Amino acid sequence: MSYEKELAAAKKAVSLAARLSQRVQKTLLQSEVWTKSDRTPVTAADYGSQAVVSLVLARELKPVTLSLVAEEDTGDLRKKGSEVFLEGITKLVRETLASDESYADSTVSTEDVLNAIDCGKSQGGSSGCHWVLDPIDGTRGFVRGEQYAVGLALLVEGKVVVGVMACPNLPLSSAVVERDDKSCQDNVGCLFFATTGSGAYVQPLNGNSPPQEVRVSSNENLEEAKFLESYHMPIPLHSSIAKKLGITALPVRIDSQAKYAAVSRGDAEMYLRFTLVGYREWIWDHAAGSIITTEAGGVVCDVEGTPLDFSKGKRLDHKRGIIVTTKKLKPLILKAVKESMEEENLCV
Repeated sequence: MSYEKELAAAKKAVSLAARLSQRVQKTLLQSEVWTKSDRTPVTAADYGSQAVVSLVLARELKPVTLSLVAEEDTGDLRKKGSEVFLEGITKLVRETLASDESYADSTVSTEDVLNAIDCGKSQGGSSGCHWVLDPIDGTRGFVRGEQYAVGLALLVEGKVVVGVMACPNLPLSSAVVERDDKSCQDNVGCLFFATTGSGAYVQPLNGNSPPQEVRVSSNENLEEAKFLESYHMPIPLHSSIAKKLGITALPVRIDSQAKYAAVSRGDAEMYLRFTLVGYREWIWDHAAGSIITTEAGGVVCDVEGTPLDFSKGKRLDHKRGIIVTTKKLKPLILKAVKESMEEENLCV
């Protein structure tokens, strides 16, 4: 089945959401970062991005009823004292949509924005079609002025078939660059996308150049391999795995699903993610990135080598750990992961 209409709608929605997020990031003050009830940070960009994607998908794909699994809800926005913050979000959404000529005459009220955000309450699952959205993936990176992503994917019968990801601060050349390389830092903004069976592509977020197909690294020399991890405190298990593989370079730490994008175009050979025992990942943190990487010739799996299962609702059904790499390196990495976990008495 072709997903041309869905891909076009997703690219428009994500591009506009990225436009909104860039505007917020340029002027964001620490006082404008809220803390949600789960103690995670949230900004006007998180809410505004979700509203924009919801509104654009609903319009571009009508009369199809939109089912959206998304990170944010309006619980905090509907509380007393949030009126000014909410009005600011509404203004952002209204002006972002108006920046696209096909939406220039759209009128968006505060209630429209609230309803659009709450459209993301779908539970997903193994039947039907569901869009999966992380409106601002890597909010902490976003707040620091660094890497983040807007990730959108389409699930059909529990399988990811379309993925679109905007990485507004990712260099067009490579994600693995020296911090003082100003030419790379100035030339940023990528839009990655993929549909099942059709490959993965990237184009500048400004849309001035045609898409280019991306492929994972062909490097098989682990001594020269680069690996990615999240921007957090160092994880000893990652270091143990890298040592067993003979990787000498230090990990490159990047926020968000931009790590998937980097692996998909060969910037690095491996991305490892090991979280606390018992933690189940949210599907919106991996759906778009996973199809972009696999369509680029890579693999995304858990510690047993099993592909990620997006059909069980909002949470992934997988064994501990997520490994993103190339097909050739997968068996070597799985072996190193198993040995390292056994040495540290870590259960799968």
